[in-house]
Amino acid sequence: MTGTTTEKGTTDKAAAEQHNGNRGRNSGSALVTDKGTTTIADTVVQKIAGLAAREARGVHDLGGGTARAFGAIRDRIPGASASVGQGVSVEVGEKQAAVDLELVVEYGVSIADLARAVRRNVITAIEQMTGLEVVEVNLNINDVYIPEDDDQPRPTRDRVE
Repeated sequence: MTGTTTEKGTTDKAAAEQHNGNRGRNSGSALVTDKGTTTIADTVVQKIAGLAAREARGVHDLGGGTARAFGAIRDRIPGASASVGQGVSVEVGEKQAAVDLELVVEYGVSIADLARAVRRNVITAIEQMTGLEVVEVNLNINDVYIPEDDDQPRPTRDRVE
């Protein structure tokens, strides 16, 4: 089956399956049966992926700089809850899902090993919990966390004496 091409240039098999309607409806999916269809919201898959990614050793945080800044502000508001889906975007079809993650990694961690661990965690969690087939997990490493930056105030120097 040929999929449609998204703006990112990847094949969107999930969208193609939805577009093709009931063709192949009973082709092995636990979510689409003769007795009915189970639909899983994007936010459910997004939360599962975010939690699974955070479980990998070496992941400091998820999200880009702006998302983390808003998260820090939200954390200071009494009663506000942290978004486990921060830094996670998903495409969910009838039988398949694709995940994009933005990660901040801890300094000294092998990014290649971390990427394998994050992909394994995310794919396993989503497939076990939802029954969806995960077709891809794309990672964007956008920062490296250095613990010393938080512990010590930066020295300030006057330009003139």
